[in-house]
Amino acid sequence: MAIKQLALGSQGLVVPVIGLGCMGMTGFEEGHMYGPADEQEAIATIHRSLELGGNFLDTADLYGPLKNEQLIAKANHR
Repeated sequence: MAIKQLALGSQGLVVPVIGLGCMGMTGFEEGHMYGPADEQEAIATIHRSLELGGNFLDTADLYGPLKNEQLIAKANHR
């Protein structure tokens, strides 16, 4: 089962109709409103999203700062 894709704008960009929110994957500063973050589970989730055609990961500096982006970089190298 693949994630449905759609064209965004007129420049050829294709994105999934839904993105993967990454906030709970690294916590929020020192807070862990969703429980402790599990890096291996987060990386597995990112990989599964990519397998299904996902290419839109929602991150923000507010979640770390930069922890989400560092996690995605790790996932990209495994």
